[in-house]
Amino acid sequence: MTTFFSKRPWALVAGATAMGLVLAAQPAQAHGSAQGGFPSGLLHPLQGLDHLLLLVGVGMAAAAITPRLLLWALGGAVAGGVFGAFGGSLPGQELLAALAVSAMGLLVLVALQSKAAPRVGWCGALVAGGLAIHAMLHGLEAPTTAASALWWSGAALASVSAVGASYLLFQRMSVGWLKAMAVVFAALGGGLALGFVGAA
Repeated sequence: MTTFFSKRPWALVAGATAMGLVLAAQPAQAHGSAQGGFPSGLLHPLQGLDHLLLLVGVGMAAAAITPRLLLWALGGAVAGGVFGAFGGSLPGQELLAALAVSAMGLLVLVALQSKAAPRVGWCGALVAGGLAIHAMLHGLEAPTTAASALWWSGAALASVSAVGASYLLFQRMSVGWLKAMAVVFAALGGGLALGFVGAA
């Protein structure tokens, strides 16, 4: 069945980008300390727009380039989470987290446009770095009580589920749709970054 959007995919892309930019332009909320056990951890990665978009963007990159990026993502998540849990932080970390969303979109766009095979090491390093920043923020927010292990279990399950579902979804998309979604993610990350800059 032919629809308006199947004939004009860029109309859907423009609409999704506009909607995302409106959401991203809302006042940025600083990440705070998390409380609770497994249910709180399960919801935590899905509550922040930047975190959710990054997880979906990683799934998109793995579907568009190679599933091996999922291993890089796991390594980055573990390293960043441990770094943050021990109090590590970076200057401009909220801005970097927003720009990581744009990086996923640009990575996919460049890989799909290039005639040469993408360099998995370079792509993997970018994915690992983006996830490390977000996991570091989770580590800074994670509870330090006895419920910490349960919280991390919930956060890990939610993150893996979001990336995995996104990977399966984007695998079914054509190259044209992947390019379109990559543009959307690049724009949304930029919108989030402007929101953090404006709130600073």
